[in-house]
Amino acid sequence: MQRENNPFRHFPQRILAAYLSVSLIFAVFLFTFYGESFGQKLKLNDLDYFETPGVNVLVYSNQYTGMFFDEKTAGIEIIHHGVRTSTGGAVRLQNTPEQWDLIPSVVERKVDAKTKSIDVVLRYKDYDFDSRINVTANDNGVLISVYLDQPIPEKLVGNAGFNLEFLPTAYFEKTYLIDGNPACFPRYPSGNTKIESVSEKIPQFAGHTTFDDRGRGEFIVPLPFAMGKTIVLAPEDPERLVKIQSLDADLMLFDGRNLAQNGWFILRSLLPANKTGKVLTWHLELNAIQDWIRKPNIGFSQVGYIPNQEKVAVIELDKNDTPLKTASLFQVTQEGNSVEKYQGEVKVWGKYLRYNYAMFDFSSVKEPGIYYIQYGDEKTNPFIINSNVYENVWHPTLDVWFPVQMDHMEVNEAYRIWHGAPYLDDCLQAPLNHQHFDGYRMGDTTDTKYKPFEHIPNMAVGGWFDAGDFDIQTGSHNMVVSTFVDTWENFKVDRDETYIDQKTRYVDIHRPDGKSDILQQIEHGVLNLVAQCENIGHPVQGIIVPNLHQYHHLGDASTETDNLPYNPNLKPYETDGKSSGTLDDRWAFTTRSPFMDYQTAASLAAACRALRGFNDDLADMSLTNAKRLLKEADEAMQNSRNDQDSMGRMWGRGGDMDAVLQLYITTKDKKYADRFLERIWSMLETPARGRRGLDQGFFAGRGLNSALKAIPYMDAAYKTKLKDYVIKYKQSVDEMNKNNPYGLPISGGGWGGSGGVVGFAITNYYAYQAFPDVMSKEDVLKGIHFIFGCHPYSNVSFVEAVGICSKKVAYGNNRADFSIIAGGIVPGVMLLKPDFLENKDDWPFLWGENEVTIGGSASYLFLANAVSELVKE
Repeated sequence: MQRENNPFRHFPQRILAAYLSVSLIFAVFLFTFYGESFGQKLKLNDLDYFETPGVNVLVYSNQYTGMFFDEKTAGIEIIHHGVRTSTGGAVRLQNTPEQWDLIPSVVERKVDAKTKSIDVVLRYKDYDFDSRINVTANDNGVLISVYLDQPIPEKLVGNAGFNLEFLPTAYFEKTYLIDGNPACFPRYPSGNTKIESVSEKIPQFAGHTTFDDRGRGEFIVPLPFAMGKTIVLAPEDPERLVKIQSLDADLMLFDGRNLAQNGWFILRSLLPANKTGKVLTWHLELNAIQDWIRKPNIGFSQVGYIPNQEKVAVIELDKNDTPLKTASLFQVTQEGNSVEKYQGEVKVWGKYLRYNYAMFDFSSVKEPGIYYIQYGDEKTNPFIINSNVYENVWHPTLDVWFPVQMDHMEVNEAYRIWHGAPYLDDCLQAPLNHQHFDGYRMGDTTDTKYKPFEHIPNMAVGGWFDAGDFDIQTGSHNMVVSTFVDTWENFKVDRDETYIDQKTRYVDIHRPDGKSDILQQIEHGVLNLVAQCENIGHPVQGIIVPNLHQYHHLGDASTETDNLPYNPNLKPYETDGKSSGTLDDRWAFTTRSPFMDYQTAASLAAACRALRGFNDDLADMSLTNAKRLLKEADEAMQNSRNDQDSMGRMWGRGGDMDAVLQLYITTKDKKYADRFLERIWSMLETPARGRRGLDQGFFAGRGLNSALKAIPYMDAAYKTKLKDYVIKYKQSVDEMNKNNPYGLPISGGGWGGSGGVVGFAITNYYAYQAFPDVMSKEDVLKGIHFIFGCHPYSNVSFVEAVGICSKKVAYGNNRADFSIIAGGIVPGVMLLKPDFLENKDDWPFLWGENEVTIGGSASYLFLANAVSELVKE
């Protein structure tokens, strides 16, 4: 007798009945759950994106900019229950596109309100390949369709596909179903890959490559870790539940982290060969929790407040939320009890971008203690009211963050070595007519005595890593040196918690050495600036690695190059023990700019004062080079051969103002003062350039900070004349309170606005010190409160390890560890058009939100000291 092919044949009947009963119940549950979950239809709103409470689908509201290619902020994007969880919906040419892979340009975007659809035409110019993506509201989600007027070019067959990327941290510790088969998302990449010949590879930007194949002519191809027709993401989590069904091609799920730590989970379907018209359709459904309302975000200072200052929390509310009439402030006693100390009115401010805002003023509470704010069911973490809350908030920046950024030094902290002594092979003359992927550019002359690829001696000294990468950016160095001098001269910061030995190239954090840390940092920055002037002849644009596979380096900087000077007589990866045939040395981009000369002259002239008595030889060299650079920049401004450097010439006009001011303060030579006074008033009438953002239209002019800094060195008539400009400036500062609930310049560009807010507060500090009858302390304090947590999206402090709750991750050189370097300040909230401000604290790799820079951190250090002094008055 033929045996029945029944997988349940060995089960007892009662167990089988129970199993089938449970299975039926589970099937009914899934049907009911999905039916209810996907029951809210998406509508195309007035801002041209699809919306229902808890779900937004953006279709090329943000486009690929081209500067840094795939920034994970473009294409079709999903904001799911208040969190952006998906990006990069586009026709792409790789399974897991990296940042520097080719991106499509947007030829056309059309919104059709009648059909509730958005059409986008994409183009890959290099392949003369166009595609059209149509996204239409459909049933309980959207239909995403890809159309081709011409078949895929032969080179792109098997490469072109539609991708949609999902944020890994949104799906960590979650499951998925692929055609009903359950699995879990990988916490760490461990999927399969294969090797193919580089002849099969779609070239990356400008022929660069992110992969060091060690000369083998190959590249890595990630393989999918799941495949099917229907996938359900996070069925157990209503906030992250997504269902995608492909109506034709297979869905393939990839892990982009196999190639790059900043990769996302990628859902992909290949486009078919030899077909036109509609070639691919996905049905995308996103769960929307019934009547979902985003929890209020209560913005306040995580550092706390002094007793006698204004204390106003800004409450960010879902547009469908109803503001409560009151909020309360509770004090936590030493017994652990909570005592309500104040209940006050919640005043509605109004709508800003996508959210409504209200204010809770608890300034009347002055008793020192530990407090928290209660607004309805929302309770903040604790914060402090005390007279000393600002005293130490800059310590991590000077003690930890800047030492870790020190170039050409080994940096130790207790049991940890942050990095060895890097770039002892600095540096090579960059080649002519070269455009670097990080924005540096060489013209048709080196402006030096060196030939392309010739080693420039004596450059392995001083300097800081500019940001999360490892280049020396001269403009940023100038800013840091000048800001540190301002900090030293204004506040006499005499802290000693770092051991720095230039001779042995060794730094030890938390180890006093009897010297002022800030003077040692000024010395370290000036050593590199002077080395540029003495060995190259002038300040350079920057010094940076030449290869893209080096540029994305994470971890110890000393391993980014082999630390051996390049020797063209040796083969790649060959060494004689003193030099190397590997072309990995950093390049110096030496095209000369009058603006850079002026800026460096200002920094060196200022540094001379700080270094006098600390390192007199370096102080003398600083002043000598400052005078020379001013003279040569003046000559260059009149020399027509600099016409190619139009940006340098534009900024050079007026760039001399800081140089002559600092030279006057240092030398007391009247000719510099006369030149400053001749320039300053016209500069104050010139609108400030480069201020991009939602709320940065305030009057400042290009010279207001310089004008304010000059007051102690000018006569009474100068100050009287300047007051009229400050009154005008104050009017626009007050006007900003109408623009947004924070009364601050919030960025609207591709980089968060912390730098603009800090700069705004610093200008206000100088203005208040000179004209306290015009400006107020609150014009300064509200800026630092924003940085410390009173901002949109969340209420974490944007300064790493400062405040009760601060950033958990940042875009530093240790970002692959999902960690921070204490004391750095991140860019903060960045606008994703048209109305979504974001700062992710679970994903460090978005540089526009999380990359810490030396310029921003130096400015924060100044502001923190300014506030500490201000509140003592």
